[in-house]
Amino acid sequence: MGTMNKIETKGWTSDTVVSDLERAIHEHRLPPGTKLGEDELGDAYGISRTIVRAALLALSHRHLVELKRNRGAFVAQPSVREAREVFEARSLLEPRTAHSAALRMTDADLRLLNENIRDEHAALDAGENGRALFLSGQFHVEIARIADQSTIETFISELISRSSLIIALYWRRRAALCETQAHHALLDAFANRDGDAAEQLMKSHLLDLVASLDLRNVSQPPTSLREALQR
Repeated sequence: MGTMNKIETKGWTSDTVVSDLERAIHEHRLPPGTKLGEDELGDAYGISRTIVRAALLALSHRHLVELKRNRGAFVAQPSVREAREVFEARSLLEPRTAHSAALRMTDADLRLLNENIRDEHAALDAGENGRALFLSGQFHVEIARIADQSTIETFISELISRSSLIIALYWRRRAALCETQAHHALLDAFANRDGDAAEQLMKSHLLDLVASLDLRNVSQPPTSLREALQR
C-alpha cells in the first residue's frame, strides 16, 4: 500500500502524525524551511486541527519544527552555529557509546546492524538518498540502544534528528550519507568486541561526516506538503 492510500485510510493520532512527519523530515521530503500549514496537514491526513497542533508542538520540542508567532509552523533551519554544536555534542557522546556497545554486543545485535547496512545500501542503489540517510541515522541510534545507556540514547536520538536537518541544508556530496566503509569498519570492531577500535572509528567517522558539509548550501522546500508526504 502506497503512502497516498495510507494517508487516506489510516486512523491518525497526534503520535502517529509526529512519527510520519519526523520520517518525512529525516528523509528530506520536507526540507528545512518548509511551511507546515495546519489546514494543509489536516487535509493530507484527514484529521482535525487540534491533532495537527498537538503533533507540531511535539515536533517543536524535538527541535525539528519552529513555531513562529503569527506565521505558523516551519521545518527547523539549524544555523551554522547550531550545526557545529550538534556535531560537537555527537563527537563527545557517540565514540564512548560505541565503546560501550562493542563490549555489550550480542550476535542478535550484529545481525540487526547488518540488516540496517544492507537496507541502507539498497536505498542508495535505488537513488533513495533520503531513505538511506534515515537508515544511516538509525544505525547510530541502534548503537546507542545496544550500549544500554537510555539517557544518552535519548540525547543521541535527538541529535541525529537534528543532524538530518543540518545535512539537508549543508551537504555537498553523497558522503554526507554515512560512508559505506565507515559502517562496515564499525561492524568489524563490534564483531570483535573491540571497544577501543569502535571508539576511534566512530570519532573518525563523525569527523569525516562534518567534513562532507558545505555551510553555504541551502535546500529548497517542496511545492506542497501533499506532494512531499505522498511521494
